[in-house]
Amino acid sequence: MSGLAFDVQTALKELIVAGLADYNDHGERKYEVKDRLTSLYGLTPKVEVAIVAAVDSHSESRARALVAPLHPADQADLFKRLPPRKAGKLVRMLGDDLDVEMLSYLDEETCKEIFDVMGVAALTRQLPDLPTDDAINIVKRLEQDDIEDVLAALPAEERALVEEGLSFPEDSAGRIMEREIVTVRTFWTVSQTIDFLRSLDIDIEEFYLIFVVDAAHNMVGEVRLSKLLRAQRPCRISEIMETDFRKIPVNMDQEDVSILFRRYGMFCAGVVDDYDRLVGMITIDDIIDAIDAEAEEDLMALAGVGEANIRSSLWDTLQGRSSWLLINLFTAIIASAVIGLFGSTIEQLVALAILMPIVASMGGNAATQTVTVAVRAIALRQLDRNTAMAFVRRELLVAALNGVVFAMLSATIAFLWFNNADIAAVMAAAMFANMMTAGLCGTLVPLGLVSLGADPAVASSVFISAITNVVGFFVFLGFAALYLV
Repeated sequence: MSGLAFDVQTALKELIVAGLADYNDHGERKYEVKDRLTSLYGLTPKVEVAIVAAVDSHSESRARALVAPLHPADQADLFKRLPPRKAGKLVRMLGDDLDVEMLSYLDEETCKEIFDVMGVAALTRQLPDLPTDDAINIVKRLEQDDIEDVLAALPAEERALVEEGLSFPEDSAGRIMEREIVTVRTFWTVSQTIDFLRSLDIDIEEFYLIFVVDAAHNMVGEVRLSKLLRAQRPCRISEIMETDFRKIPVNMDQEDVSILFRRYGMFCAGVVDDYDRLVGMITIDDIIDAIDAEAEEDLMALAGVGEANIRSSLWDTLQGRSSWLLINLFTAIIASAVIGLFGSTIEQLVALAILMPIVASMGGNAATQTVTVAVRAIALRQLDRNTAMAFVRRELLVAALNGVVFAMLSATIAFLWFNNADIAAVMAAAMFANMMTAGLCGTLVPLGLVSLGADPAVASSVFISAITNVVGFFVFLGFAALYLV
C-alpha cells in the first residue's frame, strides 16, 4: 500500500472504529473516538456507505484504502450491490489493487461486467497466483473470445492447467478440483515428511490431507495432518496412512461429489483420472460452493426463471421466463376449456363458480408439496427403483388421509355457506379425488421425467399445475352435472 495517502493501518482503523471517516466543513478527516471498539466482519452498511462516498467524490486513495482490507468475498458482495456504472468506476479507481480472487465469488453476469472494465492484462497478472480451481472458476465465466485472450496471455504452465480444467465436463469434479496437492511415498518417515513440508515451496493456501502415491502416481493412501503431527518421527508413512479412503473420479458430477461428502462427513478427497492417477483434490469449501450452486439452480428451475438474476438484461430475463409462461398459458386454456364444457351447469348453480377454485387450489398446493419432496429426494439420490414404489405408496397414503380430512372440512364449509347437502357432498367427493390426483402426479411426474432424461425441477411444476387444475375442475363440475342439475 506504499504511495497511498492512506496506509493499511489507517484503513483498518476506519473499518474498526464505529464512527467511520466523516469530514468537517473544510474537508478534513475527523474521527468520533468511542470507548469501545467493535470488530467488524464482512461488508457492513457503514463500510459500504463510506466506499460509495469515496467513489462519488472521486477519492481514489480513500477507495483503495477502504476496499483493500476486505475479504475477496466481501469485495464481491460490494460489487454485486453497486450499479454497473458505479462498479466500473470503482474498478478503474482500484487498478492493480483489485483482488481478482473476488471474481470467483461473483455471478456470471457481474463477473463479465467487471472483466470488461479491468481487461485481459489486469486479470492475467494475478491469475497465476490463484489456486487452479479459483482460476478456472473465473475464466469459465467469461465469453469464449475473452477466454482465448486470457489463455494466450497466461504463462505456459498456468495456461496448460487452466486449459485442462476447462476440458472437463461442466459441473464435474475436474472443474472444481485444486491441482496443487502434497504427495509423499509409503517408505518415507514422519521426520522426512515434516522436513519436506517445511522446506518445499508449496503453492497451496490450505491443505488437510497428505496423499500417498506409488511410482505410477496412483493413490494408495492418505494421511491427515493431525495424525502426522502426533506420530513418532521414525514411523513410516505406510504405518500411519489410511487405506480405507474414497477417490473421486475426475468426471463425476459435482452434485454426486457433494452427496459423497455429505454422506460420509468428508472434508477433503483426492481426484483420480481414468487411469487411477491422482490429479487433484477437492476440499469442503469447493463442496459448499457446489451445493449452493446446485440448490440455487434447482430453486430457480422449479420456479421457471432459469439462471436470471437482478443484473440480467431485460431480454435475457424475458426469454428465460416467457417460455414457461407460454406453456402455462396453454395448460390454463385446457383448464378453461374443461370449465367451458360445463357452462350450462355453472349458469344454473352460481355456487359452483364460487367453490371450484378451492378444489383446484388445494390440489395444486398438495401436489407442489409432494413434488418438492420428490425432487429433493431425486437430487440427493435417495430414490431408485427399489425405493420409488415405497415412496409412491407413502405419498398416496398421505394424500388419502389429507383427502379425507379436507373433504370433510370443505364439505362442512360448503354446507354452512349454501345450506345445501348435495353441494357439500359434491365438494367432498371432488376434494378427495383431487387430493389423490395431486399425490399421484406429484410423485409419478418427476419420476417419469427422470426416466425420460429430463430435469424434474424444471418441468414438474408446469405439468402438475395443469393436471390438478384440469382434474379438479372436471371432477367437481362433472359430479355437479350428474347429481345437482
